[in-house]
Amino acid sequence: MKSAVETLNPTRVRLTVEVPFEELKPSLDAAYKKINQQVTVPGFRKGKIPARVIDQRFGRGAVLEEAINDALPKFYTDAVNEGELNVLGQPDVDITEFNDGDELKFTAEVDIRPAIEIPDYSGIEVVVDAVEVSEEDIDASLEQLRDRFASTTPVERAAADGDVVVVDLEASVDGEVLEDGVATGVSYTIGSGQLLEGIDEAVIGLEKGGTATFTSELKGGIGAGSTASVKVDVTDVQERELPSLDDDFAQLASEFDTLEDLRADSRKRLEQMKSYDQATQAQEKVLDALIELIEVPVPEKLLKDEIGTRTHNLEHHQFPQMGLTWESYLEAEGKTREEYDAELEEQAVKGIKTQFILDELVNKEKLSVNQEELTEHLMRRAATSGMTPDQFAQAVVEGGQVPILVGEVARGKALAVVVEAAKVTDTNGETVDLEDEEEAAGPETVEAQSAEEPEAAAPAEDAPEADEKA
Repeated sequence: MKSAVETLNPTRVRLTVEVPFEELKPSLDAAYKKINQQVTVPGFRKGKIPARVIDQRFGRGAVLEEAINDALPKFYTDAVNEGELNVLGQPDVDITEFNDGDELKFTAEVDIRPAIEIPDYSGIEVVVDAVEVSEEDIDASLEQLRDRFASTTPVERAAADGDVVVVDLEASVDGEVLEDGVATGVSYTIGSGQLLEGIDEAVIGLEKGGTATFTSELKGGIGAGSTASVKVDVTDVQERELPSLDDDFAQLASEFDTLEDLRADSRKRLEQMKSYDQATQAQEKVLDALIELIEVPVPEKLLKDEIGTRTHNLEHHQFPQMGLTWESYLEAEGKTREEYDAELEEQAVKGIKTQFILDELVNKEKLSVNQEELTEHLMRRAATSGMTPDQFAQAVVEGGQVPILVGEVARGKALAVVVEAAKVTDTNGETVDLEDEEEAAGPETVEAQSAEEPEAAAPAEDAPEADEKA
């Protein structure tokens, strides 16, 4: 086999491969064997049909086509390895010349990781928010805690803002009650915004036994996106009462005996949260500064595929779960579709550049991942996925995704190296020491897989269709 590499642009190459016919013999033998197991010819036992009979009955062309489909992935992979290419995704294969008994010639165009030069990044300087917790912050935190321990008492008066009402709902569209449009005994805090738009205005002023009708756009269910007429019956009105903010409340809501101790603990927790946010902000700003330093060409096909994947997930997974349509989603976001698409492309480009740069840093700094680091990362990912660590680990192994997790940890370590070298100060001009902070969320990247990573080289049955021109 002979192969040559032609660079089409910084992120795409064309491989030209020539394979002598004799090198196709193993694939031809495999093709005859496969066809032997699939067909039946009178007078011959299954699996024992001579090659000449298969050629006569089914045509030599069918055998050659099967052999080429079997051989192409191997010869393509050999050419990739010979050219020492770091390829991305699947190639576009085109058979340019082939006749029975003659050599096979084909081309394969494929995206590759661009060559990246990592410059000196020690001069990066960023400014992050200072870790400051005010008395107002603590007060707000305690108010949220009080709200969780609020009690309710039935009252014989009209419902007012902040009250809890128990309601029965009936939604109809064009005069027809929706199959899923009836709900009874629903508790709702007026003003919370956690139910249908328009319900606050409808129930305020109603007493127990009162009825009202209002219109509202349905966000989920059968009538999602439709404007419904909603009948609401108030079956109870309850007044919410917040507990007094004193030592008794501290003992009720926490492990502390005094309100002073509870306030001190709230301050500590808020400082920890803001320190974590500060570390995350530092990572993001340092990463943005690093990306600005480096010219990174982005493969067009990889970008297109990533945008398509994100859009598909939104339309077919997130929208159905949230009861949204493009119209309601864009309205909630306050964006046009054009603005959304532009932002999505920007995010995808950043994700791809981030991975390329950090992967190059992993190689440059000779960073590795040990089992303890991988396990810690797996535990964090499991926590955010809603699965137990064992379930998540099993899913990762069965899906062949271990190399992806290793890559995530390695890129996190690479970014940490850059952050450590950068000068990070807060808005008060103080130098920020991030060494003792917990690991912040790593940067979002796109898994641009190389030929050595899972799912990159397709097996014969998954090989891309070749356009035969010979």
